[in-house]
Order: sequence, then C-alpha cells, then structure tokens
Amino acid sequence: MFGWLSFLFQPRFVKEFRLQLNFYTQDKVATGISQLVLSLWFFICFCFLKPTIFNVDSWKLPHYLFPQIDFSQLKFLDPLRMCIQLVWIILVVQPKKITQDIPLTQWISYVWRQINRIFYFPLKGLTSVVAWLENYSKYSEIRKKENVSKRSAIVSERVINVIIGVAVCMLALLCFTIPFSLTAQAFFIFALWSLGMMFRRMPGKFPTILLITLSVTVSCRYIWWRYTSSLNWDDPLALFLGCVLLIAETYAWIVLILGYFQNIWPLNRQPASLPEDQSTWPTIDMMIPTYNEDLDVVRATVYSALGVDWPKEKLNIFILDDGKRDSFKEFAKEVGVGYIRRPTNEHAKAGNINYALKQTSGEFVAIFDCDHIPTRAFFQLTMGWFLKDKKLGLIQTPHHFFSPDPFERNLSNFGVVPNEGSLFYGLIQDGNDLWDASFFCGSCAVLRREPLEEVGGIAVETVTEDAHTSLRMHRLGYRSAYLRKPLSAGLATETLSAHIGQRIRWARGMAQIFRVDNPLLGKGLKWQQRLCYANAMLHFLSGIPRIIFLLAPLVFLIMHTYIIYAPALAIILYVLPHMVHASMTNSRMQGEYRYSFWGEVYETVLSWYIARPTTVALFAPHKGTFNVTAKGGLIEETHYDWSISKPYWLLVILNVLGIGFGLYRLGWGPDDELGSVVVNLLWVFYNLLILGGAVAVAEESKQVRKDHRVVVNIPMSIHLSSGHKVRCDIKDFSLGGLRVELPVSLDLPSGHSLNIALQRGEHHFVFPTTVSYSNGKALGLQLDPLTKQQNIDYVQCTFARADVWSKWQKSYQSDKPLSSMLSVFKIGAKGYKNTIAYSPKTVRAIVKLITITSEFLLTFKPKKVNF
Repeated sequence: MFGWLSFLFQPRFVKEFRLQLNFYTQDKVATGISQLVLSLWFFICFCFLKPTIFNVDSWKLPHYLFPQIDFSQLKFLDPLRMCIQLVWIILVVQPKKITQDIPLTQWISYVWRQINRIFYFPLKGLTSVVAWLENYSKYSEIRKKENVSKRSAIVSERVINVIIGVAVCMLALLCFTIPFSLTAQAFFIFALWSLGMMFRRMPGKFPTILLITLSVTVSCRYIWWRYTSSLNWDDPLALFLGCVLLIAETYAWIVLILGYFQNIWPLNRQPASLPEDQSTWPTIDMMIPTYNEDLDVVRATVYSALGVDWPKEKLNIFILDDGKRDSFKEFAKEVGVGYIRRPTNEHAKAGNINYALKQTSGEFVAIFDCDHIPTRAFFQLTMGWFLKDKKLGLIQTPHHFFSPDPFERNLSNFGVVPNEGSLFYGLIQDGNDLWDASFFCGSCAVLRREPLEEVGGIAVETVTEDAHTSLRMHRLGYRSAYLRKPLSAGLATETLSAHIGQRIRWARGMAQIFRVDNPLLGKGLKWQQRLCYANAMLHFLSGIPRIIFLLAPLVFLIMHTYIIYAPALAIILYVLPHMVHASMTNSRMQGEYRYSFWGEVYETVLSWYIARPTTVALFAPHKGTFNVTAKGGLIEETHYDWSISKPYWLLVILNVLGIGFGLYRLGWGPDDELGSVVVNLLWVFYNLLILGGAVAVAEESKQVRKDHRVVVNIPMSIHLSSGHKVRCDIKDFSLGGLRVELPVSLDLPSGHSLNIALQRGEHHFVFPTTVSYSNGKALGLQLDPLTKQQNIDYVQCTFARADVWSKWQKSYQSDKPLSSMLSVFKIGAKGYKNTIAYSPKTVRAIVKLITITSEFLLTFKPKKVNF
C-alpha cells in the first residue's frame, strides 16, 4: 500500500494528474468536490481499469458517457442525472464495439433497395399503359380539332366510352359498398396506396386522373362506412352528435369530389391574335370604380391605363367616383380621362358601374379596381377571343398582387407562404374554363356590352355582384373565358381583419346567390356549369363544418360520447387512407399554387367569421350590405390582434382542456378505451397545430412603407454629374423610388442628385432622383417630383411592363406534403410561443414558471453518447 502511495506522489504522476484534471475542467477553476471526485476516478482507473475501453482512454469515459455534466462545477442532482444516463446507456445504447464488425447500415440499405425494386417493378408496365392512354386522349383531341366527320368512327368512339364508363361505375360501386374485414381492408388500402405511390411518380395528366380515381374510391368507401357502420343508434345524444359530424364530413366529401371534377383538366387557354387592320378593332370603355380610396392609390392605375396599347380613339377611360371628391375630378381633368359622379350611392360598386353604363356607349366594358394596374399588353392579349367568338360574353384575367397578403407578410419569418388567392387564379378558374364556367371576379376583366345590358347590367341583388352577373350571362347562353396570364397587378389586403372582412362579403354573397339564383336549378346552364358554380358557392359554407372538425374529438374526450361508434383500428383503416389519398391527389393537382395543409389553416382562420353570415344568408338572403375592402393602409408597429384572434384562442383552450381529459382517461380510464383515447388525442394535437397557424397569422407585422416594393431584375442606367453613364440593374421599385445594384461600388453621398434612364420598347425615358442611401454596390434612389407625363412614363416603364409579372408563381417550389405538414406544425408551435410576448403579465409569469420547470426537468434527459 505504501508503495502505491509513494508512486502516486511522484512528480510524473502529479503532472499527469494535472493534465487529466485540465481535460475535464477546460481551464476552469474546479470546486473542491469536483477535484475530489475526479481524483478518486483517476485513482480507480489507474488501479483497476484497462488503459482503453471501447477505443477510449478509460480515464476519459465520464466525458463521453455524461456529456451533460459539467465536471468542474458538480451540482447536487448530478448523481441522479448520471444514474438515468447509465440506465439509458445499458438498456438502449449499443456501443460501437458490438456492431462495428457488422455493416448494418450497408445491409439495411441493400435490403431497402431490393424492396424498392420489387415494389416499383410494376411501374414499368403501368407506365407504358398510361402512356398509351395519354396518347389515345391526345389522338381524340386531334381528331376533334380536324373535324373528323365519319359517322362510324364517332359512333364507335361513343360506344367504347359508354362501355368503359359503365364498367368503371359498376367496379366503383362494388369497391365502395362491399364490406371487408379489418384485415381485408388493410390489404385493400395498402394495394391502393401502392398504386397511388406509383402513379404520383409518372408525368402527364392521365396519372393525375388515376390518382383522382383512387382517392374517390377510398373516400366513397369511407363515407359509405360512416353511414352504414359507425353511428351509435343506442345513445340518442351520441346519435345526434354523430349525425352532425357525419353531415360535416359529407359536405367535405362533396366539395372534394366537385373539386376533382372542376380541376381535372385545366384548359390553359392561350391568347388569340387580333386582325392586322386596326379599324376593325372594337371600342372599349375602361371603368375604374372608386369610393373611399386615396388618390395616390388611383393615380398609378390611371397613369398605366393612359399607356395601354390600343388605338386612342377606340379607348375611353373613366374614373367612377362614388366618393364625390373634387380632387378626383380635378385629377381626371388634368390627365385627360373621363369622370363620372352619380348623385346617389345605392347598390355600391354595382350601382356605380350601372350608372356609368348609361353614360357610355363602347362595344366592350373593361373594369379595373382602382388599385389594379394594367400592363400595356392587356387588351392586345384579351380582345382577340371576343373577335374570334361572337358568343363570348366576358374574359377574366388573374388578380395578381404585388403587395403581400396577411399570410405572406405575417408569416414571412417562417419561410415562403404562397398567396392565399393563388389556388383560385392559378388552377380553379383555369379548370372552370374547360367547362365554360369561369366567372367574373369584379376586376381585370372585359365584358361585351350587349349581353351585359341584356342581363340588366351588373347584378345588384347580392353583394358578390361579379359572380352573379356572369351566372346570368351563362344562363342566356353566352360563354366566358379565362386567360391565366398576369396582365395586371394590385394591392392585397393590408391586415388580417381587412382580409377576413373581404372574405365575409364573398362568403355572404355566394350564399345569397345559392339561395336566390341557385345554379343547380333554373334554365340555361349546362350540367358542368351547374357543378362548377355549385362548388364555388359551397366552398364558402365551410365555416360550420370546420368548427365541427375542431371540436369533434372533444365530444369523446370530455363528454365520453361515441360520435364515431367503431373500434380505434377501424377508424384508422378508414379515415387515414381517405386523408392520405386526398392529400396526395390535391398535392399533385394544386402543388404549384398551394402547399398541403395550408388550406386547413386558411379555412380555420375564416371559419368562425363566415359561419354566421353564410347561415343568415341562406335563410334571409336579402340581409347584409356591401363593404369596401380597405387598401393602401399602414401598420405603424408590430402588434398582436387579440380582437380578431379571440375565437382561435377559445378553440385552443377547449382543445387543451380535451388533452387534459384525454391524459386522465389514459391513466385512469377503462383499458378497452385506450385505443379510442389515443386516436382522439392525436386528432386534438393535429387541431392544435392547425390552430397554431391561425394564432400565428394574427401577429401583424410592421408596415410603414406607403408605397410597396416590387422585386424585379430590370436593366437601367444612371447618369452621373460628370457626364458618365453607368449600366446597372433595378432590384426593386415602388411609386416613390428604386433600389439598384451597380457593377462597381460608387461613393455617392446621401442627398446627391442624379438622373436615371429607363427603357420601354425602343424608347428611353429620363427621371430625376435623389440618393437616399449608398451601401457598396447597392444604391437607394428616391424619385424627385415628376410632371404628369413623367409620372405616366415612369409607371409605364415599371408597373405596366408585362414581363414584371411574367414570373408569377415561378418563385414557389413544388409542394411536398410531409415537408409542408412539418412547416405548418412548426409555424403553429412558434405561433403559440410568439404570442406569449403580447400576453398579460400574469400569463407571462405562469408561462415563465412552466418554461423554467420544463428546462430543469429536461436536464435529466439522457444525451447522445459519442464513443
């Protein structure tokens, strides 16, 4: 023993001890307890352990085994943390030494490749079949275009189509209604899922139709099961609430099926050419209705209209001023456009336009909201179809926005969020066009005067006068067209409350039309048009069904009532395939315009607010007034809109309460209900994360720019006072200035005056500017006061350029459902976290206490071992 002690106090060992102690403390001053514990450990290692264990020096083992422990400052509960870590290592972690001789990852990768190869082996054969069907459909279209008139060929083709249709319907009916055991149902959905995964990898439109077929099959089978096998007829309350949920699910199923029909084959119409002889071109009355908007919002639209490519003698521009403002009248006189002011204000925008119709006489009427700026080529690209089709009553173009909507702006910190209206103008209207059911949207459209006057002008019976007007024109046999090209751009709603107010008006108006001029009834419409209009109107009735889906799992968790009377496994085997196939198919169809799961966030935001007005409109369709959507406002400071978010928080609190009941049921409830409790808890967690998106968007981001910036990449040049010209690129612009990128850094002081040259076609225009900032190659320029002609030229060189909006939707990546779901969930989680800063002090104190407690408990969590 004395020999050991004498060895330990040798200078060489003391030096080694200090080096080892420094390894653990990393030059920190270790406490006495830490030094004692580490000394004992070094002594044990030296006397009893091997020099290396798992290819690591034995004295270093604590550093690798307990990475969460600071050995220079040992704490009171560190022994408990070390015990938990040791148990986790023994039971869970396998040291590398055990598996280092087995190429486990290589073996797993090889097995996965073989499974993948076997699983997708049928893909080759299916690809050839799908390619043949795709070519067959194209061949049929070519024959129609060539006007093949052989009666035998036409009859045979119709017979084949009828036979195929009957066979498909019979097979589908069998698939929908035949009862399966749970095992058979599992095999059935696995087979359909496998086919779906194959089809989604194939290019072309026909695989999309096959995905729709699979989704319809699974969804119809689900809804059949719900009606026949999942209602609790022995409990009156459960039966009543179950029927309420079933009605909501039926509504969602109908909208899903109608959506597939509506968007199965978007037409993607191209512009029709105009005759070379301009004397044959028609006259157009371009109307710009305004009520309470600021004159600065209207100026850009009028300036752009003055430069539209159309014979000046055939284009008449009118400002329709329902606000009766002399400043607008003076502006109209100054720039040389018409000004119409009516004595009364009945029927809002519709009445304003109808009054102007009586004062004008152009063959066509173009309507632009006062914030929508048309490009130079608007009429060049739209009017050709009117000359080609004499029965064409209207042509609609997209409402493209150069300012972000509340979702884009308020959630910009979370990543790219597509514009909420992109789906409608990018896909739905294009899908409607196939069925001759695209409709007027109130702006950026041209209408033929004759059918417009034939239906009595713009409809005034509902607050969505635009869609109602096009419905009446369709009833008289006139056709419509949709040109999916962004030929104008406007301002989106500035705040979430304004956005919701606008959608409330749309929802109320669509419900009114459904009540007073139901497209499913009456004469004049083709059945395809009836379905498209019905889907557009039913979409806005989603408020109550969405609220039902957010509350449904609470009925079981809190009230212990079975609204879906079925085993948990059966619910999973029927509900999950319905959701997965619908998500997969919609991602394929809508992926370029809306990401998966975002539709549920949008509906959740609106649900509470549109539920009441749509219900009232169905029973009292003549109630409700037209509200003008505010544009061009400012948000002085970042704030949380508690007023608009109250319904979301009420739903959040109820769902959190449901989680509490669910956890109690898991611990102390009947054992045979555990599966149902877990399923409903998962439903509640999903609802909470969707509600988190609604909570997050209510945080209004600061917006102090009066003029919104448009991101572009346009060449231009600046003229220096020395006489030199420097070529550069515009990176963004607004009505007030530009940001440019120079090829080299220039030392230009703030306040320095210089001229810029912009190009439009073959012409160059010079504008005076002042340097607002200079940062390396980046240069900020503010426009000096411009003359009337300079204002017109500037707008024509910037906002009115067709190529400015040509990249519409190109900045969005294709949808990936799982990534999109994770994105929504992250936004939901961060949405809850961010709102804490705006909460009352008591709430913040409670949250802080919970956070500190959680962080303390997390210190006991085992950490990854790095051998």
